[in-house]
Amino acid sequence: MVSLPQGFPTGAEIPDVVVELGEVFARAGHDLSLVGGPVRDLFLGRVSPDLDFTTDATPDQIIAAVRGWADAHWDIGRAFGTIGIRRGGHTLEVTTYRSEAYDPASRKPTVQFGESLAEDLVRRDFTVNSMALRLPSFELVDPHGGVRDLASGVLRTPATAQESFSDDPLRMMRAARFASQLGLQVAEPVLEAMTDMADRLSIVSAERIQAELVKLICGKHPRAGIDTMVETGLADIVLPEIPALKLTDDEHRRHKDVYQHSLQVMEQAVELETGPDGPVPQPDFVLRFAALMHDIGKPKTRRFEPGGGVSFRHHDVVGAKLARKRMQALKFDKESIRAVSQLVELHMRFYGYGDQGWTDSAVRRYVTDAGDQLERLHRLTRSDVTTRNRKKSARLAHAYDDLEARISELQQDEELAKIRPHLNGEQIMEILDIPPGPQVGKAYKFLLDHRMENGPVAHDSAVALLKQWAAEQP
Repeated sequence: MVSLPQGFPTGAEIPDVVVELGEVFARAGHDLSLVGGPVRDLFLGRVSPDLDFTTDATPDQIIAAVRGWADAHWDIGRAFGTIGIRRGGHTLEVTTYRSEAYDPASRKPTVQFGESLAEDLVRRDFTVNSMALRLPSFELVDPHGGVRDLASGVLRTPATAQESFSDDPLRMMRAARFASQLGLQVAEPVLEAMTDMADRLSIVSAERIQAELVKLICGKHPRAGIDTMVETGLADIVLPEIPALKLTDDEHRRHKDVYQHSLQVMEQAVELETGPDGPVPQPDFVLRFAALMHDIGKPKTRRFEPGGGVSFRHHDVVGAKLARKRMQALKFDKESIRAVSQLVELHMRFYGYGDQGWTDSAVRRYVTDAGDQLERLHRLTRSDVTTRNRKKSARLAHAYDDLEARISELQQDEELAKIRPHLNGEQIMEILDIPPGPQVGKAYKFLLDHRMENGPVAHDSAVALLKQWAAEQP
């Protein structure tokens, strides 16, 4: 690592490879600057995972400059002026000065190469990302006050917000993401432009939107990011189920604010994440997103009952279907969709445990239905308690403590996570002397239900149970 000179934060360092690359380009007669996030992070005391550079060299000239120095290079981003480079354990991206804009009818940017660093910086998304470090001289270039805005905690754009968002509408999502990740307050002119131009986000691909949403949810302040999306109307396009939660309010305030409740549940879920060696390492997108989405079935299931009550029957099942549909539209992977929708569907399962108590069978089913999401379900269920009634809150917490203790005891005795019927399919066919078919499935289900209700039994007892069941079949 190379220490930066006076004028930068104390202890600010950059990797040796950055300086080396600057010297390589200087020898080739080209300008090179470290730019964007890596420079911003120097002033935040963070180590950036990315090393991005900008240069006056064309893609062909970039390749010529690093030939013999780079271990490898690739030009998959050549159309956008970007060349990837590998040097040792570092991956670097060098991009020709450029400007880009979206055609209103297209999802793909049209790229124009620029001629100066100043031109390149003004086209970037926000002032905090419009700083550059000239190499190898270590000269800071900050024409738009990025350092000042970082110190003030404000998110502004280098050009007008309208120009910035016209160049790339995804930047509106990035504004919400930076509110979450960096705790920056979005400047009023930026919020106004986001509100006026929110519909432009519809031309951006679902994959790009999804990537920004994941980063937002996994930030330090996800509530701020979601609030920004809802306030500006971005959520109406990306996650319409979230602003719809406000529609469950009623003029008489006969039930809690579901939107604010959902944000609080998400925040409380974040607090229950674990360290890297725990069962739910922070940040956990699935847990956080399930917490945000857990009540999205309420608007569709709200009913006003005689006597002034409000009910949301089966909102868990409806919400799981809505969560699955929304995540599919955003092109999430199948495993994430399964995990989030499963947690939404199961988040109400615990309620009533403290009043009625559960049989061992019910506990087994709870664990089996949760499957590999059990640790997340524990945290989601605990987070879903937002009542200000201390007695009620303590009662629910005590009840869930008791449930977890019972789960632990049964797991020790029965290996709940691996619950299977007393006999497998091959054994069923052999004992009953039947071929594969529907009857095997029915027998399997019978034995699994018996296992759930009564716990494990000896092999001979399982065989007797199966034969008795078969004899009773029509």
